[in-house]
Amino acid sequence: MNTPDVIDNNQEMNSPIITLSRSIVFDGETVTELNLNLDELTSEDLLAAERQMNAMNKGMLQPVPELSKLFQALVAARAAKVPGELITQLSAKDFSKITLRVQNFLLG
Repeated sequence: MNTPDVIDNNQEMNSPIITLSRSIVFDGETVTELNLNLDELTSEDLLAAERQMNAMNKGMLQPVPELSKLFQALVAARAAKVPGELITQLSAKDFSKITLRVQNFLLG
């Protein structure tokens, strides 16, 4: 039997809108939610995120980018149409929720 918490969590998993547990201020604006529209990503988005990750890692290649938190954060930023720096300023709880959602999408 589903409790309201379980139903809310299931609905949240199907929605592209991620409500942050703790809002942040980024570029002078308060951010309380992100529209993580993963279904609209293209292969170019993923390749660009991988190139960006490789540049940030200074040539240390990640054998399976889909398992890298940095790659997941960069993909999330592209899906939400926000700078990657916004994603990395999130609380650990929100960062983990978002990167796990991206990982599940990528490894589906």
